[in-house]
Formats: sequence, structure tokens, C-alpha cells
Amino acid sequence: MSIGLLLPFIILIGAMFLMTRSAKNKQRQAATMRNQMEPGSGVRTIGGMYAVVKEVNEDTVLLELADGVHAHFAKNSIGAVLDQAEYDRIVHGIEPEEPEDGSEDVDADAVHDQDAVHDEDVVTSEAADDERIDLSKTEDEPKKDGTDPK
Repeated sequence: MSIGLLLPFIILIGAMFLMTRSAKNKQRQAATMRNQMEPGSGVRTIGGMYAVVKEVNEDTVLLELADGVHAHFAKNSIGAVLDQAEYDRIVHGIEPEEPEDGSEDVDADAVHDQDAVHDEDVVTSEAADDERIDLSKTEDEPKKDGTDPK
């Protein structure tokens, strides 16, 4: 057999190897993340529900969905284990505290500048909304083929 006939099979086998390898790595990372769950951790399920872990068993997790509302979930249904600051930001709307030394981030100034530019854009677009453009066809317009309608 020539190398020309074997080359497509070699490429196919190599691609399959790479795909299975990356899938195994993702599964290993997910298992590690689920094993890091402890009571009190904030989690997001694969369905998008946020809850607090109350109890971790071998295959299941007891989650507190709201005050006094508990539900058992399979460990595989946990999509992400969140750190406390991220959980508070998403669920309770508590933003992380700024540094107490009084210094502001340089990025914060850039955000304020971007907001000012955005506000100007809004004013411009509001003025543009007041001007109506008539899109109806008139008989004076030439046809697409270049002939004059008259």
C-alpha cells in the first residue's frame, strides 16, 4: 500500500484521539470541581439554578434553594462551584468592596469616560428617531434595469 492511501486513515485516527483526550480532560476537571463541594458552598446547577450546598453524599447533594427549601440533586447536575464573592454578587447583588486605601482604579476612570461617550450616542440616536425617513417608492425613481419610468 502507498502512503497516499494510509494518510487519510492516519489523520482520522489522530483526530479521534485528540477529541477523546480533550473530552476525558473535561470530565476529569468536572469531577474535581464536584469533589471540591463542601457544605456552605454556592453552586449553579446545569439548569441554571443557584443554591447553597447543605450536605454532600456519595452520589447526591442536598441543596438549599431558598430559606427552608431543600432538594436532593445528583452530583452530576452541578454545573459550577462558585466562590463566596461570586455567589453573593449573582444571587444577592452584593458587589465586592473597593479598596479602603481610597485609591481608585484607572479602569474606573475609563469606564466613566466610556459612559459619557455612550450618553452622547444616546442623545444623537434620540434626535435621529425624531426625523422620519419616507421609504415609500415614488414613480420618479428609475427602475433597476436603468430605464426611465416616464
